[in-house]
Amino acid sequence: MTPTDILARVETWPKAAQSHFMRTRALVHDVAASADIGALDESLKWGQPAWRPKRARTGSTLRVDWSPSTPNRLLAFVDCKTDLAAQMDTRFPGQFHNDGRRALAFETHVPLDEDAIWQLAHLTLTYHKAKRAR
Repeated sequence: MTPTDILARVETWPKAAQSHFMRTRALVHDVAASADIGALDESLKWGQPAWRPKRARTGSTLRVDWSPSTPNRLLAFVDCKTDLAAQMDTRFPGQFHNDGRRALAFETHVPLDEDAIWQLAHLTLTYHKAKRAR
């Protein structure tokens, strides 16, 4: 899987979802560079664009997707065996439609909260590294 495959999938989404996705993708790569995470594995997991640090025991996978069943939302998914969704709910109460386990949805018809997305990416991509440091 290549970034080209991901971009081909995203091109099928509505323009607002594409725009939010592209900015989210840029933020994910910014986090990887600034947090000394190293290279990312960028792929489609379960048909959804996903990022995971290539370096073992660094972080968890972050997936982002759009669905016609929720056309005005972009969905971010974290590993359900982590507390990442709960951490985001604590840091940004009411910001996301949060199922409390793994799914966070953000509206595509309002400006993207780049701070929230940056923090979600940082918490996810450094999850294992941060747990060892506690």
